[in-house]
Amino acid sequence: MRSLLFVFLSIVSAALHAQIPVDLKGFDKKSGVQATVSESRLNIEWPAGNAETAKVSIDLNKTNALIGSLGIGTKEKQYTIARDLDPAIILTVGKRDLVSQNGWNIFFDKTAYQKYQSYAVKLEKSDVKVATNGTRTEITVNGAKAGPFTGAVQLTLYNGSPLLNVAAVMTTNVDSLAVIYDAGLTSRNEPWERLFWADTEDFMRNVAVTKMDTVEMMAVKYRTIIGQGKEGNLAVFPAPHQYFYPLDNCYNLEHIWYGENYRNLLPGFGIGIRHDLLGDRRWVPWFNAPPGTQQRYNFFCLLSREKDGKVLENVKAFTHSDKYEPIPGYYTMSSHFHQEHVDDVLTRKPLPEMPGFVKAFRNTGVNIVHLAEFHGPGSPRGPEAKRWPELKMMFEECKRLSGGNFLLLPGEEPNNFFGGHWMNIFPKPVYWVMSREKDQPFVEDHPEYGRIYRIGNKEEMQKLLEMENGLAWTAHARTKGSTGFPDKHKDEAFYKSDQFLGAAWKAMPADLSQPKLGKRVLDLMDDMANWGYKKNVLAEADLFRIEPNYELYGHLNVNYLQLDQLPKFEEGWQPVLDAMRKGKFFVTTGEVLIPSFKVNNMVAGETAKPDAKGNVEITLDARWTFPLNRAEVISGDGKEVFHDVINLSDTHAFGQKNFKFTQNMKGRKWLRLELWDVAANGAFTQIIWLE
Repeated sequence: MRSLLFVFLSIVSAALHAQIPVDLKGFDKKSGVQATVSESRLNIEWPAGNAETAKVSIDLNKTNALIGSLGIGTKEKQYTIARDLDPAIILTVGKRDLVSQNGWNIFFDKTAYQKYQSYAVKLEKSDVKVATNGTRTEITVNGAKAGPFTGAVQLTLYNGSPLLNVAAVMTTNVDSLAVIYDAGLTSRNEPWERLFWADTEDFMRNVAVTKMDTVEMMAVKYRTIIGQGKEGNLAVFPAPHQYFYPLDNCYNLEHIWYGENYRNLLPGFGIGIRHDLLGDRRWVPWFNAPPGTQQRYNFFCLLSREKDGKVLENVKAFTHSDKYEPIPGYYTMSSHFHQEHVDDVLTRKPLPEMPGFVKAFRNTGVNIVHLAEFHGPGSPRGPEAKRWPELKMMFEECKRLSGGNFLLLPGEEPNNFFGGHWMNIFPKPVYWVMSREKDQPFVEDHPEYGRIYRIGNKEEMQKLLEMENGLAWTAHARTKGSTGFPDKHKDEAFYKSDQFLGAAWKAMPADLSQPKLGKRVLDLMDDMANWGYKKNVLAEADLFRIEPNYELYGHLNVNYLQLDQLPKFEEGWQPVLDAMRKGKFFVTTGEVLIPSFKVNNMVAGETAKPDAKGNVEITLDARWTFPLNRAEVISGDGKEVFHDVINLSDTHAFGQKNFKFTQNMKGRKWLRLELWDVAANGAFTQIIWLE
């Protein structure tokens, strides 16, 4: 009996320690990457730039840590950064409300306050596949499970950079799920000697790694934690924008962690990134996880031989140190901020000479900020005794806080008359109130405030926009308070007019299966063009309070407006509205830039004529930090929308290129272009019309 038991246990032990099979059929030996299998290890070496080679060793034994070692070095010597690491990912799975509002486009959801369950992704290694995709090498280890999700753990290596992406690529058949995730790397040993990070004031901090039974969570700048081993550093950080599902406030919610047995789900010592389950304590929609989609719960790592946290400078390069890069001929603009600065001033709150939100924008390289005041406080509908002083204070404060390379513009989200929620902007200070009694005139001259307007209906609102050369557009189209809009009023006179710009774009909702952000409004952009209206789409942030130590960059996007110079507040800002109206701008998260886009030498907002066969020549100047993923030429014929995807997996990190190609646009009436990188950062142009 004992001998039979011994044989049985030996068979079980052998099965547990068995080496999983490796499939190299999709690997290109001419890719510049080396892949070998020896001594139960799959070893991948890839060119990391600067005459360096990076190396990852995958342990093929089922019971061992997945990553046997990570290293970087030269032909002469390889330096080991860490050994015996496991990708560590926790999925917290809740219920999505698909009934009460607008399906998967919902923002006003309460996932964090309903029942949810957290699961660590368990990897029971079954097999591993290595595939070449342009300049990328994808290592896929099957056998991952987490609650209702199944899939694989995937490592993606990028030629020309010591960068790698780690992802749990997971699918579920269960409907109506919303997910949030924490991630990082854990070890059964202690692979790090010290940890480094930048605090919210941008000072480098560090701590020695000692035996600990607790976990520390910290608010940091640049969303990065760095582990230092004996021979180098490894930085762990998220995709800068994709990782942040939409919230009302961009608080810094302690997005990194380190320590032992994180959340009692990840045994061993680890470092990583995290979400606060309750977000900003308002609406907390998490990430969509529609059934049958491949969700990528991912993060990035960057290897370096340098110590003392110097690798952070290399991480910062991917986001230009969380700043928007200056481009000759352009100024950056961001819109839709409920800062309620006027209320702070009028209620005598103690304020510094330069408020925190202005410092935050200036530090981030935003030249023009368009406010959305009086969203809660204030008297937009009167009484006039309150409304006029409130507007005067807004104009005075905007003027006071503008100067140098910064322009603060007054604005509101009126949400009246037209239906849905909408934003407005005038090219100069305009006094108006959103109500009018029958015996009151529509417009009159006031002894203190000059010309004043009283608005009682949508016709008068449109007339005001025409008389003062203002613009309006749909805020957060097809979601929030604009659910069903602008679709419901697309045939109205005010919507068809030149005063109605179009809509605003934000990465909402969040879906980690998509290679882009903000598909909701990108689809609307195409629909508006097929409706036959020459509308534009502006970037919006739709954020409330902002301070310099908040996680502003992760939640931000901007418009690069073509302007000869920044207008002075006291002279009016008509050139800003002209650029918006003419489509002389592109939208970006910041990492991908499109300084030039032409179709047959015509630019956005203009009309190009295809040749007799329907062909057009598209030229594009592009700059990027993360390696690019894809370009999309989107076009329409008035009924259908066409997506021509151009695979850009042959690009490296930190590139700049002039693209020129011919595209057949026979029967098409318009086209535009999107550009996305491997972290789902992106940029898109406005529309060029076709004869």
